[in-house]
Amino acid sequence: MAEAIRNGISSELLTEAAWRKSKYSGAMGNCVEVAPLANGQIAMRNSRDPHGPALVYTRAEIEAFLAGAKDGEFDDMVA
Repeated sequence: MAEAIRNGISSELLTEAAWRKSKYSGAMGNCVEVAPLANGQIAMRNSRDPHGPALVYTRAEIEAFLAGAKDGEFDDMVA
């Protein structure tokens, strides 16, 4: 029986995941990677630890985060 998809799941267990990262990612791999999952959720992992844990979000959670980022709500975090 396959392991249930949950936060903290090993990225290695998400075999259907097609990971991708932003073109703005630095050469040192200082970025996160995201992958849509077959169940409609979105997985996220640290690009420097591709075998480590993944956080799993609903599509609505990712949409809310991206909307806030596009509106500049998190700009103070990188100033």
